[in-house]
Amino acid sequence: MHAPMSAGRARTRRLRATPALRALVRETRLTPAQLVAPLFVVPGAGRREPIGALPGQARLSPDAIVELAAELAGLGVGGVLLFGVPDAKEPVGIGAADPDGPVPTALRALRAARLPLVLIADVCLCEYTTHGHCGIVGPDGIENDPTLPLLADAAVAYARAGADIVAPSAMMDGQVAAIRSGLDAAGLTGTPILAYASKHASALYGPFREAAGSTPAFGDRRSYQMDAANGREALREMAIDAAEGADMLMVKPALTSLDILAGARERFDLPLAAYQVSGELAMLEAAADRGWIDRRAAALECLTAISRAGADVLITYLAADVARWLREEPAR
Repeated sequence: MHAPMSAGRARTRRLRATPALRALVRETRLTPAQLVAPLFVVPGAGRREPIGALPGQARLSPDAIVELAAELAGLGVGGVLLFGVPDAKEPVGIGAADPDGPVPTALRALRAARLPLVLIADVCLCEYTTHGHCGIVGPDGIENDPTLPLLADAAVAYARAGADIVAPSAMMDGQVAAIRSGLDAAGLTGTPILAYASKHASALYGPFREAAGSTPAFGDRRSYQMDAANGREALREMAIDAAEGADMLMVKPALTSLDILAGARERFDLPLAAYQVSGELAMLEAAADRGWIDRRAAALECLTAISRAGADVLITYLAADVARWLREEPAR
């Protein structure tokens, strides 16, 4: 027989005995207020176009965006992140800054609805260009510096239309500084920037590209999006964006960047966001559909891990479902 453990010896199971006790000492807690729902905006009215690669998601016209946003606000979700999907594209992507484009139109409608949501506008050109790249295409590839004024113009257009935050995702060097300068020159000094600072070139963006119609017509984005193998470079990118005036920093994709999130949490005092990208959702939905995993339990576990690693803001297509689950969730 084994001798009994001596009195006072550590027994970590003591604090796991009941659901209420586990809830009392839980270190990482999810709340609806930290969730942001990505939404795809198309022009017009009365449009709702389901996205095959993103179950439960749709491209929505501004009126439908307001309807969905009201539902999200009622669930306590913290905000929405808007991506524009225009009906027409051209080589340069000037439509991104069109004040009558889908994103500014949706922002004005959302602002008029006075919903308790943070309105975030993605700033990029890929949804607006015929070639699907995030910058101007020149003879030697994607041209960095000529792209910066276009990104700044788009950010100004979104801020003027009512965006609380602008979020540059093009991964052009100097984009945060250019946008900060553009916003300040336009008198929009109070508009924060959420920088997609650590954005890896990833195989997990496929469903998004179907949703936004932004698959590159040639080549790939590896000359400007980061190599997924480089963690130290990711932290350097974040430091550069912070120095250029970013108010918040984002890591993307979330689940494959937990080490970067943890490193960023130790290094930076800025709020950190993490984007649970379309491929992460697609894998979860496909496995759940086959009965291989419990959809609710797996989704909450993944988001808890992302939050535990250091994310303050969780960008997820599951925002509405998660908010409902958190309201219903008994002590586990």
